[in-house]
Amino acid sequence: MNMPDPQAFATTWMNQLSNPSAWQEWMKMPTTGGMGSPTANPLASVFKDFNVSIAPARLDALRQDYLQKVGQLWQDFMSGKAPQLRDKRFSSSDWNATPFAAFTAASYLLNSEFMMALSDAVEAGPRERQKIRFAVQQMVDAMSPANFLATNPEAQAKLIETKGESLTKGLQNMLEDLRKGRISQTDESAFEVGKNVGTTPGQVVYENELFQLIQYSPATPTVRAVPLLMIPPCINKFYILDLQPENSVVRYTVEQGNTVFMVSWRNPDASMGNLAWDDYVERGAIEAIRVTREISAQDKVHVFGFCVGGTIAATALAVLAARDQQPAASLSLLTTLLDFSDTGVLEVFIDETQVAQRESKLAKGGIMPGGDLATTFSALRPNDLVWNYVQQNYLKGKTPPAFDLLYWNADSTNLPGPMFCWYLRNTYLENKLKVPGQLTVCGVPVDLGRIDAPLFVYGSKEDHIVPWPAAFASLGLLNPKNPKANRFVLGASGHIAGVINPASKGKRSYWVNDGVDAGSGGKKGRKGPRSADEWFAGALEHKGSWWPEWARFLQENGGEEVTAPTQAGNAHYQPSEPAPGRYVKVRAE
Repeated sequence: MNMPDPQAFATTWMNQLSNPSAWQEWMKMPTTGGMGSPTANPLASVFKDFNVSIAPARLDALRQDYLQKVGQLWQDFMSGKAPQLRDKRFSSSDWNATPFAAFTAASYLLNSEFMMALSDAVEAGPRERQKIRFAVQQMVDAMSPANFLATNPEAQAKLIETKGESLTKGLQNMLEDLRKGRISQTDESAFEVGKNVGTTPGQVVYENELFQLIQYSPATPTVRAVPLLMIPPCINKFYILDLQPENSVVRYTVEQGNTVFMVSWRNPDASMGNLAWDDYVERGAIEAIRVTREISAQDKVHVFGFCVGGTIAATALAVLAARDQQPAASLSLLTTLLDFSDTGVLEVFIDETQVAQRESKLAKGGIMPGGDLATTFSALRPNDLVWNYVQQNYLKGKTPPAFDLLYWNADSTNLPGPMFCWYLRNTYLENKLKVPGQLTVCGVPVDLGRIDAPLFVYGSKEDHIVPWPAAFASLGLLNPKNPKANRFVLGASGHIAGVINPASKGKRSYWVNDGVDAGSGGKKGRKGPRSADEWFAGALEHKGSWWPEWARFLQENGGEEVTAPTQAGNAHYQPSEPAPGRYVKVRAE
């Protein structure tokens, strides 16, 4: 095979990119010259779709910077100097074992940096720029040489080491994933709901078409009188809060002397395709509150909501407030949005066109498949949730290790179309929930400010789904006349890992600011925080889990100690089956 002279090739390429007129041509739409042509710019179609451009002076500055770095990289390559690969995808020594592999990775990183700089330089509004950046990031991540056998030296070494067995196993893994319709992120055979995840003892004490209500068995001789009702997100299974004993939020809360109830949402099938947001509020959260009060014989209950479960819980309490009912002894919101001004990276999927498309298909009935939602969330972190498994499972033929959180992540949940469409338009798109009276739910106007209960809000510092300042914004909507009743805690890590941070392991850290927010019961502090930045500026970091902070909040608002119940339910609500119940075991496939 005749190979081109690398020096001649580099000289020709550099001359083309050094020519301003050629560069301007490159920034236009791709020609029919193919990807080898300097005019075949993969970003041009993205820029055209958004009708954006880059100022000539800015483009020239980026060009000069890029050319300088390309020239330096090429000089290093010709002189035998190994590049520094500061990216975990290329951390293996195999990437520096040969000049070709090292140069391939270094070239990719340089080109990636340049493409992202171009996406940041477009003349567009913040929302459009974020969407462009997202689209370009998807391309950049997909183009990594680590994703292809021909350019991945780790996979090649594995192929030689195993005498081809890794390739055979990788193909088997890929075919099995094609059958399942998703990429395997963990060894799913290692887990079974009710056997080694979702195992905290309890009983199902109530069910309707929408949910089962679980009452967990007490772990202490006495409990606080006020029970806790946990409302998880309906877009996932509840057992994220009850994985294994050592990292179960449920088990920890029970062991702190609380009577805990859990909503286990049903995984919707076609028969539930007409359910709306009002159904999840009235027949879901409000019904669960009613039954919990009746079983516990308490006027008030602690209400807990996680992610969209928190949005449903707060909406339900606002509906009850409009009916002159205040059943919450406290409200705990974990990584929850009530003010949707900042929806993080999910914003790239939310605009009038995309929401209208969903409405045209689902608003009048139908099911939003859980697999579609899972794909969307994976796209938010493609290197971690997609390409990592392509490399490990397919190119290297490995079986992913057993990991309970990723098993849960793969256990998708469908959503009723009308409910999903209402949620998208009225919260993410139009942000009406935060405005008193803008929404009517269950026949009454919604005003979050009418909820009268001590508030605990938790946000995760690296959350890409609910940015922590957006979670913090709930403090400005709840208890507006009594901000000292509100408490905010910030934890390390992301949307899920930040929440599932067991107290027993002493990992990560969290921040509190008792000089700004009121703490428990309004014993300290001045008139509430003015902004998330102000709060964080005065916050103190503490090592370990935030769970004990929340446990103290529940205790201080939990009433007197009483003898723990000896059996679940009551005369009217008899146990029907052991926890975790059968609803949670229904898969979306």
